[in-house]
Amino acid sequence: MSLLSEDEITAALGRVVGWERTGNAITRTVKLGDFRDAIIYVGAVAHLAQVANHHPDIAISWNKVTLTLSTHSAGGLTGADFGLAAQISALP
Repeated sequence: MSLLSEDEITAALGRVVGWERTGNAITRTVKLGDFRDAIIYVGAVAHLAQVANHHPDIAISWNKVTLTLSTHSAGGLTGADFGLAAQISALP
């Protein structure tokens, strides 16, 4: 998978709500009702990630979940990151 250009990254960020660029990755923090809700959300993200065979870094802090996407094997951002980000953004 090839890295996206700066212009492609900028355009792709405009299509994924709530994600921001942090270096060679994109991140999103979601605040949920409580720890149980956070774990259920992470389960849904895990399902999407497994189907896509593209796995985010996940940090859970009680009712907050921070997701970080980057294609480590390519050394930065690829279409796979933004494809999974779009699916995650569509979660209720």
